[in-house]
Amino acid sequence: MNARRVAGAAGPPEGSYDADVVILALDRAEETAAAIRSALKQTGVSRHVFVVDQGSRPENLTHLAGVVRRRTDVTLVALDHNYGVAGGRNRGTALGHGRVIFGLDNDAEFADATTLARAVAALDQDDSLAAIGCRIKQYTRDADDLSSWGYPAKLLPHARGSFETVTFVGAGHAIRRAAWDGYDETLFFCWEELDFCLRAIQRGWRIRYRGDIVVRHKVSTEQRVIWSDKRWFHFVRNRLCIARKWSTPWPALLARVGFYLIRGSRNGMPIQTLRAIAAGLGTQVTPCRLSPAAQRYLRANDTAHRANWIAELWHACHHHLDVAGAKRSCSNSGRIAGLSTK
Repeated sequence: MNARRVAGAAGPPEGSYDADVVILALDRAEETAAAIRSALKQTGVSRHVFVVDQGSRPENLTHLAGVVRRRTDVTLVALDHNYGVAGGRNRGTALGHGRVIFGLDNDAEFADATTLARAVAALDQDDSLAAIGCRIKQYTRDADDLSSWGYPAKLLPHARGSFETVTFVGAGHAIRRAAWDGYDETLFFCWEELDFCLRAIQRGWRIRYRGDIVVRHKVSTEQRVIWSDKRWFHFVRNRLCIARKWSTPWPALLARVGFYLIRGSRNGMPIQTLRAIAAGLGTQVTPCRLSPAAQRYLRANDTAHRANWIAELWHACHHHLDVAGAKRSCSNSGRIAGLSTK
């Protein structure tokens, strides 16, 4: 791995410990520093924090080094280039050996000092869970960050509760290391969480949303402008690749293509949309079929909450492009992945 230690501990503690907290960084030094401090305040749990920088300007990397200097519970590394969200998180996760991996966006913070311990406990209490998704709330208000709602719209009234799901939101989530088999780095950013969850479900694991475990997200002005062509490209290409990977029937796949064409054209990106569709349909994938058990799980915990999948897809495209930018699986990855912001 081409990771250079910049500051902090040489590595995680020897022996067993509860959790690794992985934070990706690309500039946004003040916000990233706040995320690091939030992780270092976590109590009631043994943990190590890994900050993985993917190309910050020298002055910003120096600022982060100052935050972690002389700490024995955090390590700052700089990668040789930008591997995107999927690749960056893979590399950060590989540095540790905690039994739980907590992914925290660099523009987010734990809601309180016990959040990480409660996430670890949630996985300990149910050994069939591969991962849990946290409730993502606005940093300055006691309200859900709607740009971070990655679940069926029908479930939004249950944001305070808990339910089975088929994915989690990247801004704040915990994964059992025993279930971890990495993100698909060809996706770079966007939808990598869904792809991982589908693989986990195929292997017999479950995913759960926990509305009582909260991460606060700083929704900045720069995230409220319309998506760039690169962002939209990855959104469309990756979702089509995942659909093909899991043998989505052609009628459903073509319906999705049609909606992307409509939304892309309405938002002034017809060429980018065509490029993304061509890449999504042309990228080589190894098709596989969900097992009957996995199909039942998806029907019960996703399809059942989508009374009209056509309307849901329309809502998803409209929401992702016109309301604060994106589902959080494409969240702060705009900065992390080195792409233009939302």
